Amino acid sequence: MYRPWLTTIGTLRCPSDPGDGLPAQGRTNYAFCLGDAIQQTDEGYTSVSGFKNSTRAQRARESCRGAFVPRKTMRFRDILDGLANTVVMGEIKTDLGDRDASTELIKSTTENILRTNPGVCGSQRDPERPAFWLQSLGSGFAFTGGAERRRGYAWSFGNAMNTGFHTILPPNSEICASNWVNASGGSSNGAYWGEGVYSTSSRHQGGVHVLMGDGAVKFVTDSIEAGQSSHATVRQGGTSADPVFATTPGSPSPFGLWGMLGTRAGKEVIDEPF
Repeated sequence: MYRPWLTTIGTLRCPSDPGDGLPAQGRTNYAFCLGDAIQQTDEGYTSVSGFKNSTRAQRARESCRGAFVPRKTMRFRDILDGLANTVVMGEIKTDLGDRDASTELIKSTTENILRTNPGVCGSQRDPERPAFWLQSLGSGFAFTGGAERRRGYAWSFGNAMNTGFHTILPPNSEICASNWVNASGGSSNGAYWGEGVYSTSSRHQGGVHVLMGDGAVKFVTDSIEAGQSSHATVRQGGTSADPVFATTPGSPSPFGLWGMLGTRAGKEVIDEPF
């Protein structure tokens, strides 16, 4: 293991987060905004093995709507909605090994269901302790295990699980993935997670801090208007009413104000405070 990648850098830590040491590989409390869609936001234009094709590129153009796109150089000029209206970074908690739903990843075993219902894993939160997962998950869900599937455990790892987030579910919501991706780009029990829904989170009461494109730091509450958590996402194969809002490529965000803030070129009009 490359020793610098195991080093904890104080600049990347939030004083409110008590997580420390192993099994993490250099903790971080800050992540990059991937937008309000799921498809292809795990790999972007290029697979983990460096494989490219026209289908992958088209899906990335349609769904990678955030300020950051995996394996692609992005610039301020790409943010057409205005720097003051676009979230570029946000807080994430690091996992403490306590089955926190916003830091320990679980898997939906139904292929691609997150694209059409990103809130599906919410049913597995303990109703008596909603910040945590049930101790025994229901049919169709599974704990992932392993330190590589815990939030904030590797600042050097550029995948969505470790250093990315979506503006789909409100802050401090659960994180959930759908399939494994191995080093050759195939589905297996590999070291990388594929598509998922990764939320912002923090140890602060009631919300998280986000960084806007113009450098402003704002506090976003857990109650920000975020549409319907079970609504389908914008993607290749989306429809004009899916089931309520359009999800065809280029459609406005179906996730309310929170979703709008996460897109770089959605052309939505943001006229309410947050």
